[in-house]
Amino acid sequence: MVLLGPPGAGKGTQAARVAEHLGVPAISTGDIFRANVAEGTELGTQAQGYIDRGEYVPDSVTNAMVADRISQEDCREGFLLDGYPRTQAQVAALDEMLASSGSRVDLVLEITAQEEAVVERLLRRASEQGRADDTEPVIRHRLKVYAEATAPLVDLYTRRGLLVSVDGMGDVEEVTQRILAALSRHDLVG
Repeated sequence: MVLLGPPGAGKGTQAARVAEHLGVPAISTGDIFRANVAEGTELGTQAQGYIDRGEYVPDSVTNAMVADRISQEDCREGFLLDGYPRTQAQVAALDEMLASSGSRVDLVLEITAQEEAVVERLLRRASEQGRADDTEPVIRHRLKVYAEATAPLVDLYTRRGLLVSVDGMGDVEEVTQRILAALSRHDLVG
C-alpha cells in the first residue's frame, strides 16, 4: 500500500496505526534515509552528501534505499509506504521493484486535508517542536510543491483503479476509523 497526502495531513501517525492494524511495517522514506545515514551505509553516505548541500537526494539513491528496505524479511507479507513514490519516475521504479518479486501495489490511500487547517497544524507543530524554519511561507511553498508533484500520481493511480481518498480532518481515532472502513470496502481488512 502507498500512502499519499500533503505535509501535515497526519500521514505518519496514520501510517503507524494502519500498518499495526494490518500487521505490516510502515516504511517512511525519511526513516530509511536516517537509518542509512546512521548506519553509515554507502547509500546513506551518498544521501548525506546531497542533504548537506541542500539538494534533493536523486531518485537513483532513493530508489535503491527503498528497494533494499522492501526486500527485507519483514516486508514479505506486505508493507505500507509513506512518502514514496513522490514522482512518476519513482512510480515506475516501484512498479519494477515489485514486479521483480511478483508483487504489486494493492491500494493507494490518499489522506486529504484542507490547506488552511494543514497550515495551522504545521505552524502549531513548528512552535511546539521549536522548528524556526517552518514559517507560514515555507509551509505554503511545501504544500504547493506537494500539490504540483503529487497531482499526476493521484491521476495515475486513479486511472489504475487503485486510489482511495479519505478525509484526514478530525481527531486521530476518527480518521483511523475512516481509513479502516475504506480498506474494509476494498477487502484489505476484515
